[in-house]
Formats: sequence, structure tokens, C-alpha cells
Amino acid sequence: MNHFFDANTEFFNILGYAMSYIEFFGVLFGLLAVWLSAKAIIWSWPIGIVNVVLAFILYYQVQLYPDMFLQVFFLVTNIIGWWRWANPRPGEEDSKKELKVSYMQRKQLLLTIAIGIAGTLIIGKFASELHLLFPVIFTLPSAYPYTDSFIMVMSIVTTFYMIHKKIECWVIWIVVDVVATCLYYIKGVKFYSLEYFIFTLIASFGLWHWIRAYKSYALTAENQNE
Repeated sequence: MNHFFDANTEFFNILGYAMSYIEFFGVLFGLLAVWLSAKAIIWSWPIGIVNVVLAFILYYQVQLYPDMFLQVFFLVTNIIGWWRWANPRPGEEDSKKELKVSYMQRKQLLLTIAIGIAGTLIIGKFASELHLLFPVIFTLPSAYPYTDSFIMVMSIVTTFYMIHKKIECWVIWIVVDVVATCLYYIKGVKFYSLEYFIFTLIASFGLWHWIRAYKSYALTAENQNE
């Protein structure tokens, strides 16, 4: 069983790339969770829990420590998101009695930009010194600490908006996914790089699908008033 969680244990080889068990199944569950989110299907949250556990173990082994810590946050938010979508407040429910999609307020957008800049600088600095502060745990320096921290910070922010079904979360996800695609390719976890490229495509679909769902509310209201 330990071999399953070892990033150096080969599951199969494709075009000269040694695919590990943990990378393959982590990507598989990740893709499924994001696709279900784009379709606004609530089962995206429990499937996402499996994904973050596998990702936590993998990121530790490839020294992407901010991404590793990010999975702890994702574990908690998957649980919260699952509950929030299933328990909308009065007036927030859609035809399935789940949370409706909606747009962010302008002040939320400005706050998002400020948090993104400040958070990347602060956490990036901390990540760059982890191997000095905790040498027993982090035996190697963090790889690309500021880029990795940007992914971490903006993933946290946009996950909060996804929990509340804000349409703009998909715009942020597109930016994060493009950056992550490049970073993971450089770090050599190429299947994860491919996953985030596919995430970019799914996020684009999610943006379109949620906008369409939002517009459908107005049409439904008009039909009910006739």
C-alpha cells in the first residue's frame, strides 16, 4: 500500500514519462471534481476530498510546500461547500433546492486583488525560508515559492467564492490554472500539468455554464409572472 502513495513508484509509462499511482489517481479525482463543479453538481465536494488528500501527499514529495498546505484548506472548504450548496438560505435556492449562482460585488473584486498581491508576497517570503526555519521537516528549499504562493493564495480566495457560487470564481480559476499548468510542467509532474491545462478548459466551460444558469433565473421568473 505504501507504494501507492510513493511518487517514485511507477504505475505505467507513457511516452517515456513514468506515471506514479498517486499522481494518476489524484489527477483523475481532481478532474472529476472540477467537472462536476462546472456543472454545479453537489457531488463535486466529496469527490474533491479524495483529490486533496492525494495531492497533499504528492506535493510534499516534490517540495511544493505552499501547495501542500493549501490542501488542508481545501479539505475544510470541501466540507463547508458541500453543506453550503445543500443548505441555501431562504430566497437563495434554485429549482433543485440548492444554492443559486450569483455575481460578486465590486468591493469584493477590489478586496480580491489586494489580498492576492499582499498574500503572495507574505507567504512567498515565508515559503522561501521554510527549509531554514524547519530543516528537519523541509530538507530542500521550496521550489518557486512566490509563484507557488500565488497559486495558493488565489486558490483560497476563489474557493471561498465558489462555496457561495459567485460566477467570477471561474475567471480567477482560469488565471490560477494557467499559472499552475506552467509551474507543474517545469517541476516535472507533467500529468498534473496536463490536469491543470484541462482545468483551464473546464473553468472556461464553468464560467459559461454558470452565466447561462444565472440568466435562466430571470426567464423562469418571467414565465411564473405571466
